[in-house]
Amino acid sequence: MTAFYVFVTGPLAWIAWGVFVLGAIYRLVSMYSLAKAKDGSSIAYMSWFYGLRSILAWMVPFKSMGWKSDPLMTVTTFAFHICFLLVAVFLGAHVVLWDTAFGISLPSLPSQAGDIISFVALAGCAVFAYRRFALPHVKGVTRCQDWFALILVALPFITGVLAYHQIGPVLLMTTLHALSGELLIALIPFTRLSHALFVLFTRAYMGSEFGGVRHANDW
Repeated sequence: MTAFYVFVTGPLAWIAWGVFVLGAIYRLVSMYSLAKAKDGSSIAYMSWFYGLRSILAWMVPFKSMGWKSDPLMTVTTFAFHICFLLVAVFLGAHVVLWDTAFGISLPSLPSQAGDIISFVALAGCAVFAYRRFALPHVKGVTRCQDWFALILVALPFITGVLAYHQIGPVLLMTTLHALSGELLIALIPFTRLSHALFVLFTRAYMGSEFGGVRHANDW
């Protein structure tokens, strides 16, 4: 198991990052080519001003009509994404990995804070799952890939909490945590999670169209 853990946290981690980077480049280039082929004029009126204005507006909770219409989803979305970034970047064990792999030194969260943030993120996953079960307008458009993406996001948090609290064999749980995290990283460009790559561009597109063409706000 020790040898497998070394492989997972060494070569396999680099493979996961390689798949992510190459996959992200491929998806972004292919989506750009598709947009250019189907509607070349949309690229012509892309505006830095209106694009950034839209992005910044949608980054403010409850500023847009979309955020106001579903308060639970708004709070959950912002809380989950903030917690996800905090844990991924600033959790103590992850800070060590950033430093070892890339030479990037970052401040780290206290262990207890990281634990609490992980539970908040899992609560967010539970709310996302509840909406897909309970709300007809969400349930009606939910597909297998949506559940797969949700499970893919939740697994690193679940295994991380189990490993931190030493529930089950510690080395096994730590290895599963690393595996689930690497699977998440590698599959981001090819699943519903690819919105992490496209959200800024789609938001900028909508902002440019509404602001530059329709002379209206898109929020």
